[in-house]
Amino acid sequence: MSHARNAKWALAILALGATSPLSAGCTPPERPYLPQSSAAMRAYADLLRADFETYLADAQAYFRCLDAERDRAFREAAQVTAQYGAFLDTLRKAPP
Repeated sequence: MSHARNAKWALAILALGATSPLSAGCTPPERPYLPQSSAAMRAYADLLRADFETYLADAQAYFRCLDAERDRAFREAAQVTAQYGAFLDTLRKAPP
């Protein structure tokens, strides 16, 4: 397998494995509770509305966190891929 192909595989594997939300500390928001009865919905409308608005704001923050982690993971994978390429070059140039 060529150096370029090895580097591409290493980048792909690292990028896929490093995008886990758990690795970044991104925590998905908790879904808001919605009662089944319309009477309960009306009785607690202000609280429910606030819960939904909080959820939507938290979801946006979660998406930003995931985007930031994905960007970080790609930058890291590119650095590691470059290091791997240098490693392979060193091995290729070293006397047996």
